[in-house]
Amino acid sequence: MSRAFGGLLAVDGVALEVRPGERRAIIGPNGAGKTTLFNLISGEIAPTAGRITLFGRDVTRLPPHRRAALGLGRTYQITNLFPRLSVLDNCLLAAQALSPARLHLHRALHRYPALFDRARATLAAVGLGAKETETVRNLSHGEQRQLEIALALAGAPRLLLLDEPTAGLSPAESHLMTELLRTLDPAITILIIEHDMDVAFALTDRITVLHFGRVVADGVGEAVKANALVQEIYLGTG
Repeated sequence: MSRAFGGLLAVDGVALEVRPGERRAIIGPNGAGKTTLFNLISGEIAPTAGRITLFGRDVTRLPPHRRAALGLGRTYQITNLFPRLSVLDNCLLAAQALSPARLHLHRALHRYPALFDRARATLAAVGLGAKETETVRNLSHGEQRQLEIALALAGAPRLLLLDEPTAGLSPAESHLMTELLRTLDPAITILIIEHDMDVAFALTDRITVLHFGRVVADGVGEAVKANALVQEIYLGTG
């Protein structure tokens, strides 16, 4: 598929097939088209050409919430949370968004104990079980990143898009985030944009390299790392 913004072709004929349960990293320099590609997959923008198939279904014309209902979860490069609400309330909103409870506006949320169980289990899975009453704005940046993972997981996604989950983290926080992502259910298919090469290679089975909106390399980690073109355009070697 392709996506043009005026005269700029941000995504240029990218063909990407990801198998169920696969961990795939999308890497490349700034401006390579990585986040635009994620926006196309999640439905936030429409492709200029081409189509997107999700779980065997053509979703090219479906809006983001319909894709989420099919099992697509996503995090963003910049945290996208409700800072004045508690950690638990943030996770409850995410769990409720894809449940029938979202349609029952006049029924108290406490009458849905399964939602609370789901939210608490998800928070525990990302290491925030003890922080459920904390106001989000009081969390560290690393903890807010963990919470964003929890929100994406609350809807039980089959495909998870992670847009630079270690961005802005200290080395220690980045290590903790990497270990957290390692523990995710292996049945979840993961696409991850990551600038930290160590994180990308530690978490994924396969690497796809974008440059000026095109795929210039694709394969297992060591083969991509040894690719002369990748070294030149991404690692800065000639």
